[in-house]
Formats: sequence, C-alpha cells, structure tokens
Amino acid sequence: MSTPLTFLPSLFDSFWLAGFESACHVTRAGRRLDMLAATQHDRFVDEDYARLEQVRIGTVRDTIRWHRVEPSPGRFDFASVAPYLQAARANDLQVVWDLLHYGVPDDVDVFAPSFVDRFAGFARASARFIREHGDEVPFYTPINELSFYAWAAADVGWFHPHAHGRGAEFKRQLVRAWIAAVDAIRDVDPRARLVSVEPLIHVVPPLGQPDEGGRAAAMREGQFEAWDLIAGVREPALGGAAHYLDVIGVNFYHDNQWEEPGGRRLHWHVHPRDARWQPLHRLLQEVHARFGRPLIIGETSHVGVGRAEWIAEITDEVVRALTAGVPIEGICLYPIIDRFEWDDPTHWHNSGLWDFVHQADGAYTRVLNEPYAQELRRCQLRLAAMGCGTVEPSSVTA
Repeated sequence: MSTPLTFLPSLFDSFWLAGFESACHVTRAGRRLDMLAATQHDRFVDEDYARLEQVRIGTVRDTIRWHRVEPSPGRFDFASVAPYLQAARANDLQVVWDLLHYGVPDDVDVFAPSFVDRFAGFARASARFIREHGDEVPFYTPINELSFYAWAAADVGWFHPHAHGRGAEFKRQLVRAWIAAVDAIRDVDPRARLVSVEPLIHVVPPLGQPDEGGRAAAMREGQFEAWDLIAGVREPALGGAAHYLDVIGVNFYHDNQWEEPGGRRLHWHVHPRDARWQPLHRLLQEVHARFGRPLIIGETSHVGVGRAEWIAEITDEVVRALTAGVPIEGICLYPIIDRFEWDDPTHWHNSGLWDFVHQADGAYTRVLNEPYAQELRRCQLRLAAMGCGTVEPSSVTA
C-alpha cells in the first residue's frame, strides 16, 4: 500500500518529462555544436513529440537556440522555433524552454557589460514570440546549469570563450543576465514560471583522509552558490531577490559524487556501494530545507544496460523524498533520445529511452529501448498510485 502524500504535484502537465539534448556551445576544437540538429530532433520534432504519448509524457524540456534566433544584433528570426511550437500544439505538449544552453551568437562577448542587455533583449523577444503563439502559462530556464557553464567556459576553458581562472567572474555575469532576462520575460508575461536547473553533487575527501583546508566541503557548498546569488542571499548588490528563484531543478547522474582532491568517482554500479555515497532522497531533502522551493529532477539517465536499474533506483529515491514531504513536481528523462559525446561525435552514449539506428540515407531511426521502457512503465504506475501523474496500465510500443 502506498503512503499517502501531504504534497501532490500540480505544476506540469505530466509528472514525467522528456528532455532533448540541446547544447550549442563552441568546443575546444572551435566547432559549434548544435545538438538539436545533430540528433535530427529539429528535423523530426513532430514525430519525436508525438512518440511521447506512448509513454504518457506530456511535458518536455527543449531549447530556443540563441545563435539561430539572433544572427545579428537586435534582428530576431524565430523560424527555427516555429516548428517546435506547432509540434507542441499538435501533440498537446507543454514545453519548458531553455534560452541559453551554453551557446551564444558568434559576436557576443560574454564578459562585456553589454552581454546582460543583449541577453535580456533576446529573452524579451522569445517571451513575446511564445506569448503570441499560445495562451498557456509559459515556463523558462533562462540559463541552463549556470554553475557548470561558468566552470566549463571560464575556469577550465572547455567551452567558448575558453577562459581560465575566471569562473567566479563569469558566474556573476550570468547571474546578472539571469535577473535581467527574468525581468524582461515577466514584463512580457507576468504569469511566466522559471526553472533554475543546476547539477546536484556530493563531494568527500579521499577515504581515510581529512578534508585538508575544507576543499571537499567548499566544492560541495559551491553547488548552492548560483541559487543563493539569484535569490539575493549572497552578494545582493548583484540584484538578486527571492522572486527570481522559482522552481529548482536538480540534475543527477551516476558520476555526480566524487572525492576531492583527485576526482575519483564514488561508483554507483559497484556493490557493496561506497558508504560515503549519499542517497538521492537525502540530497533532495537538503535542497528543499535550504531553499523551500518546489523541485524537479531536471535531468537524469544512465547508459547502456544500466538504464532500467538506474530509473528504478531514482524512483525509489523520489518516493522516499515525497514521503518525507519534499515537493517534487516531476522527473525529466534526459536525454529522451540518444546523444553523442560533445567532443567526440563518434561516441554515442546509448542513454536515451530511444536509441538510434543510422540509416543509409543519413536519417536516424528512433528505436525504443525495451528494458528501459518496461521499467519506466513500472515506475510510472508506482508513482501514479501515490498521486504523481496518471498512467494507464497498458503496454508501451515502439
């Protein structure tokens, strides 16, 4: 018998969400990624959206690609977005729109003061376009994984602008841009909801060693900094305030727990599991206790044969968190279709609910991963019995 919940999700059209890999940054090799194009989601968006009905998913995370929409300063062309809106409407899907998924137009200097106003202008134009094409309450993630983006682009030079040692500076620049974008969005549509998505991590010192200088603890604490800055808890001079932090999304994968220094991962798949591994429900309780906001699992998935086992454990952990009173509004399967490694397009992760078969004509046929789909159905039924979504107990088909 399921434990009655004191909280029932109501924010999204479905408790389970589908996320489409949308990274569009410039890599170390100087190559512009466009994962929506690379996975042919932009080509097959209607089919991709229609397929979600089979697995009772009614809400998606997708991206408005800034570099495509604003090819020159102040000139906006939403031709690349219109098919997504049409497909969402045709398939009765709700969309949470990312506005900055690591990639900016070629002429944008992310460290310049003008970056904030430029991004706000893009956010305003996007909100206006979305408002003109529907009456639903819109959902936006202005900047995806703000903390990770700052680290990857400005601490270690992985993403454009390939800077080093400027992560803290860039993070604050991104916070200013977030605030300006939210103001612009709400000026167009005061109903808009915001989903702030960040990695959820746990960091410990090496086994049997003290945390020298508090290095592991500081890294772990750093995961909360972006939310604190947005909410004005830290450095209020940046302009943060409580109303800029709305829904919190946490991204959780098998490699989100590690030792510092050294970076050795606490392996999820090795049993008995490292005693220092923190169960997800405890991490979720910690985030909720700290911020008091509704939560979603913004991204989660595993690879290969581990996909079914992973989603079963995630569901176990979400049940524990819900039972403890954590207001979890949904779980986003990310990516819902397969993706390749950003720096190695020959390495496919096999991490989606649908894998790809590469056809001779270059098209990628979506093929349902049956073990993952069967376990997902069991998980959906389990959570639906608790009041988290509605699922008919029918079989899933490809």
